[in-house]
Amino acid sequence: MRAIGIVGEIDDDHHIHAEAPRDLPPGRVQLIVVRSDEDEAGAFWPWDVSQAWSDELGDARQDIYTLADGRPVDASR
Repeated sequence: MRAIGIVGEIDDDHHIHAEAPRDLPPGRVQLIVVRSDEDEAGAFWPWDVSQAWSDELGDARQDIYTLADGRPVDASR
C-alpha cells in the first residue's frame, strides 16, 4: 500500500473535490481526512481511536513489552 498526500475540499453537499497525481491509475481508493484546523470534533479524535481499537488495546496478548525490557538511554552521548 502506498500513501499519497492530496489536498482537497469538501463542499456543502459533502462531496470531496481533489486532483490526484497523473501516475495513479483509476480505481477505488481509501481516504483518510485530516482537518487542518482544530474544531469541536477534532478534539475527540483520541477518544475515537480508543473506541475503534478498544478490542486490540484490551487484549493482553498485545502486551509484549514490560518495564524490565530495554536499557536506559544515555543522554550524554
